[in-house]
Amino acid sequence: MNQDMIVLVQKSFRDVAPIADTVGATFYARLFETHPEVRPMFPEDIRPQARKLVQMLAMVVNGLHRLHAIQPEVEALARRHKDYGVADAHYPVVGETLIWTLEHHLGDAFTPQVRGAWLDAFTSLAQLMIGASHDAVHASGADSDSRADRSNHDAQHGY
Repeated sequence: MNQDMIVLVQKSFRDVAPIADTVGATFYARLFETHPEVRPMFPEDIRPQARKLVQMLAMVVNGLHRLHAIQPEVEALARRHKDYGVADAHYPVVGETLIWTLEHHLGDAFTPQVRGAWLDAFTSLAQLMIGASHDAVHASGADSDSRADRSNHDAQHGY
């Protein structure tokens, strides 16, 4: 990403930051509406997760100019997501939902340039996370499907 794109992402994020809780709630409402198959991956009360989403977005957006510095935290997030059952195919779904959410809240301020900058930022982040999740699977030699099954089973039974 070039500096102009980073500025567009950071400025547009600052515009939605005051309504962060609403943005998080809108994101998950849209995600579950358009992709109900992912709903079982999340707790019933989505509010804490919505807050975490916006907090993580803030960390990434504020660190776009120094991705190398936030890379360890992003990679750790990817490994946790893999343990929760997140698959490569979920990343485009999340990206599509994020873009829709930003457009919904930013309105006319979500210009084609802002859209392009966010798509670029999300693509970079998703590639980093997918790579880290693959590295985690290869390093552990574990089967991700069985880990996801165990994680879902444990969550459903309160373990």
